[in-house]
Amino acid sequence: MSTETYLVEGMTCGHCAGSVEREVRAVPGVASAIVDLAAKTVTVTTASVVEGESIAAAIAEAGYAFAGRA
Repeated sequence: MSTETYLVEGMTCGHCAGSVEREVRAVPGVASAIVDLAAKTVTVTTASVVEGESIAAAIAEAGYAFAGRA
């Protein structure tokens, strides 16, 4: 397992956080995704290799901006 933390721009509430978590968890290979709304991050634990581009695409699908690794 591997864990990475990514910066997310545009989240302002619990609904935002939930949307990001749901989209990122749907990426194949992702075991968990936990948003820290105050820090504007999502911490992703993967069970297999997952490219950062897949995480960025999931964040964009949720309607927010991927801002790189934390």
